[in-house]
Amino acid sequence: MYIVRQMQPADFAAVHALSRKIYPEAVPWGDDQLLSHLRIFPEGQFIAEDKRSGDVVGYAASLIVYWDDYDLTDNWRDFTDNGMFTNHDPEQGRTLYAADVMVDPAVQGKGVGKRIYQAREELLRRRRLLRIRAGARLQGYHRHHGEMSVEEYVTRVVDGKLSDPTLSFQLKRGFKVLGVVHGYMRHDPLSMGYAAVIEFLNPDVATPEEHRHQQESRFYRP
Repeated sequence: MYIVRQMQPADFAAVHALSRKIYPEAVPWGDDQLLSHLRIFPEGQFIAEDKRSGDVVGYAASLIVYWDDYDLTDNWRDFTDNGMFTNHDPEQGRTLYAADVMVDPAVQGKGVGKRIYQAREELLRRRRLLRIRAGARLQGYHRHHGEMSVEEYVTRVVDGKLSDPTLSFQLKRGFKVLGVVHGYMRHDPLSMGYAAVIEFLNPDVATPEEHRHQQESRFYRP
């Protein structure tokens, strides 16, 4: 059985180890970054734990941003202030930015990711924020880049003709694709730096106009 709880400093070593598993080409989260996340927005930092063994099997990091300060094509470093979350803006911001989510490959497909996303959605509704937005790492694109553009790849994933390990899961969770950005994670060979900009609207507060704006995306499917 898996539980989702707030991250604590005692979890940092496990988060480092999980980072190295998921992003072997990238520098893992540093203690200074994780401490900054807890100081700035502890409510948005989640750990998934195997209740039987106590092992950390998942992790998620979030902050609140004022979207008008950004462009849809900005990269991960822009949205997270180089991973420090010092741009967290709970006064003006209505967007919960999903900066990272990781699930240990040994337990993928066992409901850990679903529990983490449920915890994020509960935070969204509790805070009465408008939406969750994120850059969905297109980790399956490296297999297809020689035969199609990234836009065609995303279209096929949205239509269910291809499956992407990250984006397909998020689409099942109710996210919609707003666009595609290059250079989102520059040192990720699986995605080749590409990410889909995704959005989940809070059904408690989103207006018809906000739903219409989402539906105007070229990637939107009802």
